[in-house]
Amino acid sequence: MANREFRDRLKRRAKAAGVSLEATLIESLETYYQLLAKWNAKINLTAFKLTPSGEDDAIDRLLIEPVVAARYVPDAARTLLDAGSGGGSPALPLKLACPHLHLRMVEVKTRKAVFLREAVRTLGLRDAEVETARFEELLPRAELHESLDLVSIRAVRIETRTLLTLQAFLRTGGRLLLFRGPGGIDLEASAPPPLTWMATYPLVDSLHSKLVVLSKTRV
Repeated sequence: MANREFRDRLKRRAKAAGVSLEATLIESLETYYQLLAKWNAKINLTAFKLTPSGEDDAIDRLLIEPVVAARYVPDAARTLLDAGSGGGSPALPLKLACPHLHLRMVEVKTRKAVFLREAVRTLGLRDAEVETARFEELLPRAELHESLDLVSIRAVRIETRTLLTLQAFLRTGGRLLLFRGPGGIDLEASAPPPLTWMATYPLVDSLHSKLVVLSKTRV
């Protein structure tokens, strides 16, 4: 059943971030949020308090950030791997906002992976799958190695070796999408080759969050 208070809050938070949500996207985001809240009461999917009507910080982080980031997904992109998907954000809202993407979520913890599969089923998503593994374990697969358009990860701080591992999934010209908060290393000046800094976009002002985009310039 639709929660009017939640939907009104979601629309307000989206407007504050400079985005307008279509009715179908609002419905899907609400479905995802309520499913996440239900499962979070049983297993630890997120540290946010998920009330039925929603709290601003949870909505901003879990839903609004990925929707804002969707504006920076290239039209030609078709494949996305999300590393360490956890409770499904940013991957699932990003997929909802960009339904043309083939999404592969990678989560090592079994119970979280079970939730992700249930979310895919409940949301009726096509071209979305879940791998119960560490993302490093997928690199030997020929269909994934140096072949994807996009890789995403939520990481306030990220090590150079992690960046180098993730870039191995990308084709030349592919992009690494880093969902970050304030602080951390300055990737504009220190992105490790073959990655180069492409852009940094603000996501939600109140959270001081940003999307850092790195491009793979060569194999």
